[in-house]
Amino acid sequence: MHSRTPNLMSMMQGLIQLPSISSTDPTVDQSNLAVINVLSEWLESLNFDVEILPIGKNKANLIASLGNINQNTGLVLSGHTDTVPFDEGLWTFDPFKLTEKGDRLYGLGSTDMKAFFGIALEAAQYFEVKRFKNPLVIVATADEESSMSGAKLLRERGIKLGRYAVIGEPTSLQPIRMHKGVMMESIEITGKSGHSSNPALGANALEGMHAVLTEVLAWRAELQRLNRNPYFDVDVPTLNLGAIHGGDSPNRICAHCETKIDIRPLPGMDIIELRESLKQRLNAVLDKHPKLQIAIRPMFEGTPAFETPGDSAFVNQCEKLSNRAAGSVAFGTEAPYFSDLGIETVVMGPGSIDQAHQPNEYLSINQINPALDLIKQLINRYCISDSQDG
Repeated sequence: MHSRTPNLMSMMQGLIQLPSISSTDPTVDQSNLAVINVLSEWLESLNFDVEILPIGKNKANLIASLGNINQNTGLVLSGHTDTVPFDEGLWTFDPFKLTEKGDRLYGLGSTDMKAFFGIALEAAQYFEVKRFKNPLVIVATADEESSMSGAKLLRERGIKLGRYAVIGEPTSLQPIRMHKGVMMESIEITGKSGHSSNPALGANALEGMHAVLTEVLAWRAELQRLNRNPYFDVDVPTLNLGAIHGGDSPNRICAHCETKIDIRPLPGMDIIELRESLKQRLNAVLDKHPKLQIAIRPMFEGTPAFETPGDSAFVNQCEKLSNRAAGSVAFGTEAPYFSDLGIETVVMGPGSIDQAHQPNEYLSINQINPALDLIKQLINRYCISDSQDG
């Protein structure tokens, strides 16, 4: 392909300089359209057919295809266009400027994960258009860091993208074939306030929460006894008691208490079933406290766990090309939504998750050329050489 995009470093800088923070806090949340539009311009210059899928008023996905996307063959390279918020005042470098210092490239999204788009486009234009026998599809999504609305839209519409997908999250170029799911639940107990000198005057929500938390911890122990996966460093599902708020004065009976928990289910554990189990157990506890009421609600829909089988030919090919054994991670990605579309999916990209979501986020420069070579090899195998057997 004849290059009509900026050079690789300029593409990375061009993306990082465009703020695209996503957050559940509407005062912090930003549009990603500027990133989508510049990617569209670059991809169209490389003869990709580009489709922009609006999400609400100020968000969008992008699907760019070189070749017939309806063949359901070829390779998908996918990433998210958004970043997390940043800690103003804690950055040594400008978060919205790609700064090279030593062997690192600093900037918000440098590793998670705007640089991946630059690498994907640089790899794509290495090949002449006429050499493509199977489609190459580049997907850019919205809101991975908050609601997963971009990936959910793809799943809801059942969009055909390709046969194999690489999601370029930072894994230090190790192929990842499984990760845990993510659930965050709020548990609220409502009672009745009254003077602390006479417990009969009210119904203490804190005492009800004590009984509820005892049951939550018993449920956690049961889940961990029944579910294990040795491929994870922490080989059991986890449940974290993350926050608790209740009461306002020691001389008043507490009328309201809320606890927020985080659950990380293993592959094979269904989010809906887990929610129903939690609800049944906690409702049974509150039956013994008729003056109290309980409300259990998800703080967001939840991200399912993800697994591509270890004997997948695509996983094996990614292991061979990266010279790394496939592994697992604890953090969530958009991979389960691609799997739901029938796409064999691997998470694999430059950079380390250890540098993500913190001040002075950076991408190690020594990751760039290996990532570029790896993506070129994948494109050559699945789009150029017409190999569709993994």
